[in-house]
Amino acid sequence: MCWRTRQPVPSASQALGRQPPALRQRIGRRVLLSLVLIWGLGSAVVLGVGNHFVAQAFDRALLDDAHALAAHVRGGSPGADALRLDLTPREVGLLRFDQSETVWFAVYGPEGIFIAGDHDLAAGNVAPGSTHAFSQLAHQGRELRRVSLHIAGSPSFTVVMAQTTAERTQLLRRLLVYSGLAQLWLLVVLGSWLLRGIERDLRPLTTLQDAVDQRDAADLQPLPQALTQQAGTRDVQRLSMALDGLLARVQHSLHAQREFAGNVAHELRTPLAGIRAQAAHALAQDDPAIWRSELEGIKQAEQRASRTVDQLLALARAAEGGIALTLQTIALNALVRDVLLRFLSRADALGVDLGAEGLEQTVEVRASAALMEGILNNLLDNALRYGRGNTPRITVALQVRGEHVVLSVADNGPGVDAALAQRLLQRWAQGDQGVRLGQGAGLGLSIVARYAQLMGGRLALDPAQDGPGLVASVWLPHARPAD
Repeated sequence: MCWRTRQPVPSASQALGRQPPALRQRIGRRVLLSLVLIWGLGSAVVLGVGNHFVAQAFDRALLDDAHALAAHVRGGSPGADALRLDLTPREVGLLRFDQSETVWFAVYGPEGIFIAGDHDLAAGNVAPGSTHAFSQLAHQGRELRRVSLHIAGSPSFTVVMAQTTAERTQLLRRLLVYSGLAQLWLLVVLGSWLLRGIERDLRPLTTLQDAVDQRDAADLQPLPQALTQQAGTRDVQRLSMALDGLLARVQHSLHAQREFAGNVAHELRTPLAGIRAQAAHALAQDDPAIWRSELEGIKQAEQRASRTVDQLLALARAAEGGIALTLQTIALNALVRDVLLRFLSRADALGVDLGAEGLEQTVEVRASAALMEGILNNLLDNALRYGRGNTPRITVALQVRGEHVVLSVADNGPGVDAALAQRLLQRWAQGDQGVRLGQGAGLGLSIVARYAQLMGGRLALDPAQDGPGLVASVWLPHARPAD
C-alpha cells in the first residue's frame, strides 16, 4: 500500500519570509481605527457644542445680574444729573456672593464717570445699536468673563459685571469626561458586535478554503452543494461558483488531454506495429527488391500515422477552441479560392476534375479563417480519397440561403446511405470505402462537424441529387443577412 501526503506549496510572501495578515485581522484593524477616529471626532463635536451652550447659559445669567444691578441705579435730585447705586452694604455682599466664582461689578455714568463698584473694572465697548456686549478680560491675574450693559436714558449709564470662569471650565470638563466615557462604552460594544459579525461572515470563506485545501489533486468534482448554500454572503457564493467553473474547465481540459493521449496510443499502435514488422521482414531478407517494397510500405505507414496525428491534434484544438475563439468577418469566396488552388496539383495527379461554383460574388461570414481552412482541407481530402467514381469529379459550391451561407463539397463517388451518414459524424467511424483503402482514422468529418459547431454552424451529409455521390454541406451564419 502506498501512502501519499500533500505538501502545501508556499506562497511568494512565505518564501520571502513575510506572512501577510489575515483578512479578518485587516478588516478588524480598519474597523477599530474607524471607531477610534469617530470617537475622537464625536468628543470634539461634543466639546464644541457643549462649550457653546454652557457659555450661553452662563452669559445669560451674567446679563440677568447686570439687569438686576441696573434696576438699583437711581438718579439724583430732580433736574440733576447725579447718579447713585441704591444698594446697602449687605445687598452688595449678596450681589458678590457665589459659591465657586468671584464677582466684580462697576457702574459708570455719562462720559465714563465712575459711580460705584470696583474702580479698576473697566467697561467694554458696546456696539452702536446694541444694548450689551460680552468680552474676555484679564483682571488681577485671572481670566474673567465680562458683560457691559448700556442703559439709555437721561442720564444714561453703563453697568459692568464680570466673574471668573472656573465653573465653566469645570462643567465643560465633566461634560467631556462623561460623554467621552459613554461614547467609549458604546464604541466598545459596537466594535465587539462588528468583530463578531466579521468573524461570522468570514467563517464560510474559511470553510471553503479548508474544503479546497484538503482536496486531492485528482478530485475535480464540484464543491458540495451544502457548502455553497451555507455561504453567508453573495461574494462567497460567487467565489464558490467560480471555483466550480474552474474545476469544470480543468476537468474538461484533463479529459481532453487523456482522450487525446488515448487516441494517439490507440491509433498509432497499429501503424507502428506494421512498421516494426515490415522492418524486421526486410532485415531478414537479402533481396533488394524486397527491401524496396518494404521501405515503400514503411513510408506509406508513416504517412498514415503522421496524418492521423495531425487529425488528432486538430480535434484536440477544436475541443479546446470553444474557450477562447475569436470570430471575424471574412470573405469566404476568396478563402475557398485560395484553398482550391493549393489542391489543384493533387487533383490533377489523381485525374480528378476539381471545379467550383458561386465564387464570383463576395460572400462574408463571421468565422475563423483557420477553422474554415481546416474544414475545406478535410472535406477536399476526404473527397479526393474516397469520392472517386468512374469519371472523378469534385465540385465546391458556395451559396447564400436566407440568413446562412452554405459551403458544399460534392463528389460522384459511391456515396453513403442516411444511417451511415449520421454515423460518419462520430469519431473513428468509417465507411466501407475507408475500411477497404485503410488510409483513414474516421476523424476528418468529426473535426469538420466540431469546427462548424464552434462557429455557430452545422455539417450535413446528403446523397448527390444527379447520380451517385456524397454532398458535404457546412451551414454558417451570414455576416450580412438579406432583409
